[in-house]
Amino acid sequence: MLMNTPLPRREFLKRTSILTVGLAAGTAPWTPRAAGSPNEKVVVAVIGCNARGMNIIEGFLALPNAEIGGVCDVDRRALEKGLAAAAKKQARPPQGETDLRRLLENRDIDAIAIATPDHWHAPAAILGCAAGKHVYVEKPGSHNLHESELIVAAARKHRRVVQMGNQRRSWPWVIEAIAAVHQGEIGRVSFARGWYANHRAPIGRGTITPVPEWLDYSLWQGPAPERPYRSNLLHYNWHWFWHWGTGEMGNNGVHALDLARWGLRVDLPTRVTCGGRRYFHEDDWETPDSCFATFDFGTVGISWEGLSCAPRGLEGSGFGVTFYGENGCWVISGNNAICYDLKNQVVREIKGQRRDLFGFDTLHFHNFCNAIRQGEPLRSEIEEGQKSTRMCHLANLAWRTGRTINYLPSTGKIVGDRGATRLARREYRRGWEPKV
Repeated sequence: MLMNTPLPRREFLKRTSILTVGLAAGTAPWTPRAAGSPNEKVVVAVIGCNARGMNIIEGFLALPNAEIGGVCDVDRRALEKGLAAAAKKQARPPQGETDLRRLLENRDIDAIAIATPDHWHAPAAILGCAAGKHVYVEKPGSHNLHESELIVAAARKHRRVVQMGNQRRSWPWVIEAIAAVHQGEIGRVSFARGWYANHRAPIGRGTITPVPEWLDYSLWQGPAPERPYRSNLLHYNWHWFWHWGTGEMGNNGVHALDLARWGLRVDLPTRVTCGGRRYFHEDDWETPDSCFATFDFGTVGISWEGLSCAPRGLEGSGFGVTFYGENGCWVISGNNAICYDLKNQVVREIKGQRRDLFGFDTLHFHNFCNAIRQGEPLRSEIEEGQKSTRMCHLANLAWRTGRTINYLPSTGKIVGDRGATRLARREYRRGWEPKV
């Protein structure tokens, strides 16, 4: 398959500046085609076609009100896989590109869905908003604390629908359990505990090697300052390097913290701690494989335990959140939720309708499409989603500095810690700095 060459940066910046001027003046260059009629499909371009990207492609293809209009990946093999998946289920073939900027030029595309590595989330979303596209972005949605602010600002400036991919906000049994917590079924709730456990293998010691012929590594790096290609980086191990990822905290902690914050009805903490280390293997992995983070909100608290290399979790599940109330507790884990009284007796249980948890993600995509077409409220609007992501960033800062992080939610500032404040934002490759 012949691949299109990237746009020259000067030409792209010129075109983007024209779009930005028009949007800043209050007149978008076009109105999303599908937004005006509930009978038309929302045309989505998926950015990133590996594991999570394929789930997104399948999820949107399952909706009657959506169509895959484009797929993009810097890995030629993944791009071909994404194109083939879409071609199997829809008559019109999607546009295939290695450079997301070419898809942003396509006026028939209403929205983009971002399933890239973390360092691309906010920059890609900001470019999408500036180009007049609505945005679905996978968790965590930003690579650092400063980008959490930028992505929300872009959504507001360009008046775009931006949904974050913490899909449990749309899972029926989770919604029912959280409603029970809110309705006082276990009385006043003071604390929530989340966890994640897995059995991840070591990544070894990577070596600097030639870039594979199927990969556009320059575009993969995108906004991140350039580093040599290493043999143990792609396609998943980037999660464990601070240069590109956010560790297990941003990878899976964000899901549990989002449920905990939602159930407790709190926004942002004032004090955060995080302890742990890379205990299980000696390799290039930089982020902790075992950590315990605490979040103090004054009147209530949240904790999260991450065990990347120890598969036995709590409550018989590798993932979950427990809410502790004065009359009992609610446990949301796996694909069910159970309420216990103070004598540890089951009061009631809510079971998911099927075992395939990813199948429920379509409900989250459906909500996104309905928000574009009909103005339906988003279940995880980007500002709400980034509150949970900010908790992850603050915990990572606590771990990286080895200090308690004091945070002022009203200003979004770290208090009295210059080192943590410096780490709250990153350097960008020249010409790729995200701007709102």
